[in-house]
Amino acid sequence: MNQERLHRVLLAPIVSEKSTRAADLVNQYAFKVLPDATKPEISRAVELMFDVKVDSVQVLNVNGKRKLFGRRQGRRADWRKAYVRVQAGQQIDFGGGA
Repeated sequence: MNQERLHRVLLAPIVSEKSTRAADLVNQYAFKVLPDATKPEISRAVELMFDVKVDSVQVLNVNGKRKLFGRRQGRRADWRKAYVRVQAGQQIDFGGGA
């Protein structure tokens, strides 16, 4: 795995009530990732970008919702979500503040 690929694997952190609660209780963080990303790639990307040790990775595919746009029916894109658990005593700060 090259560095350029690892820098592109993580698209965005998912900050919601559910992901914040998981981060507080079990050191698990949620990310939106590339549709073809694998667990080892996600693990190495998180370790590279946030300087933490990853304990486990769980990946799931989220199906896009069907929506109405005026009178036409459309569909949002499918995407992939990863839950990354870091080792005890470590945490990821998305705020970037000191």
